[in-house]
Amino acid sequence: MNIFMRHLLVAEMGQDQTKQQVEKGLKLYQANQTDKALHVWTKVLEKTSDPGGKFRVLGCLITAHSEMGKYKEMLKYALAQIDTAREMEDPDYLTEGYLNLARSNEKLCDFQKTVSYCKTCLNMQGTTVSLQLNGQVCLSMGNAFLGVSVFQKALESYEKALRYAHNNDDKMLESRVCCSLGNFYIQLKDYEKALFFPCKAAELVNDYGKGWSLKYRAMSQYHMSVAYRKLDRLPDAMECCEESMKIALQHGDRPLQALCLLNFADIHRCRNDVDKALPRYESSMCIMTEIGNRLGQTQVYLGVGKCWLQQKELDKALDALQRAQELSEALGTKLCSLKVHCLSEGIYRSKERQEELREQVVKFLQCVEELELYCGMCGESIGEKNQQLQALPCSHIFHLQCLQNNGSRGCPKCRRSSMKPGFV
Repeated sequence: MNIFMRHLLVAEMGQDQTKQQVEKGLKLYQANQTDKALHVWTKVLEKTSDPGGKFRVLGCLITAHSEMGKYKEMLKYALAQIDTAREMEDPDYLTEGYLNLARSNEKLCDFQKTVSYCKTCLNMQGTTVSLQLNGQVCLSMGNAFLGVSVFQKALESYEKALRYAHNNDDKMLESRVCCSLGNFYIQLKDYEKALFFPCKAAELVNDYGKGWSLKYRAMSQYHMSVAYRKLDRLPDAMECCEESMKIALQHGDRPLQALCLLNFADIHRCRNDVDKALPRYESSMCIMTEIGNRLGQTQVYLGVGKCWLQQKELDKALDALQRAQELSEALGTKLCSLKVHCLSEGIYRSKERQEELREQVVKFLQCVEELELYCGMCGESIGEKNQQLQALPCSHIFHLQCLQNNGSRGCPKCRRSSMKPGFV
């Protein structure tokens, strides 16, 4: 046997051993023995010289740390994975690596970087393997656009993700997109659609999810709970949130635990039970801070501010809202800023502090203008109260009633944007 063949045989044996160890870690992880799985994968990472094996084990570590809410560790492994993919010079590996970088930054609420990495993925000239990842790329991009309140681009990305899911018969991806669409319509206050989409996700889990992780059921239940709360169906909201929390606790899913605690607090606030709401906001904030979910922290501060408003503790409410505003500005989350200015305006009006009141009114109107949250047909606002909405194929959103009255004359926003000024 010549030297080349001997090296090749050793390399193949090494690859087989790496694959076996990766699969061993996966079985441990699926059996909820996370620490043991991480130990196995870390040892493989230290020993393997096979780039493909290294890439795979880094993917396992990225997924595990994502589900544990250890997003900074997730980003560290994603950066190592993209370096490995560059060494291999394979477009499929590069696409997956950039997708994991996008997801890591999405979890850390660095939404501009998320969009940038997603665009890199979509521009890669890979094979059909990487093309199958495009649905997940579009989902991550939609979540990032929603994070910075760019609603039309968010909806456009979600619709593309759904098309990829349908074309590839990917029910798991479809379920995830439905949960994100539920969150989308929560923000725009079409609570009927906000409930419809997570209910659809729950149906997909029931029909196709026998071998799926329970996290898919937990996420659909969580989003259903938020919609029920907005519809003032508080017993239903509590029941769904309790089921979601139960699964999150069983699987050590810290990010979902934080979201459930936030929703429990909101439910108690809706019941005017501030004494129960505030400790749950505090518990949610501890986890949100630990995992680095700054958008979640903003929502906690908004909830706390509303609690203090119910108690007529205006100075405490202003303090919470100020903290929410600082985070909103850092993240570029314009809708959160809009809510802060709206609530602050009411407080300063009660206090008869005219200068601060004027400042909040100006900032509120600036946010309204930047968000473009108005119906292009009637000119009235979108997202101010619970109303049925409808998007056209161009992803512009209108009041459903306005579209029904408009007939089939197309999108007035697109007609307006396509009109060019004439020459004088």
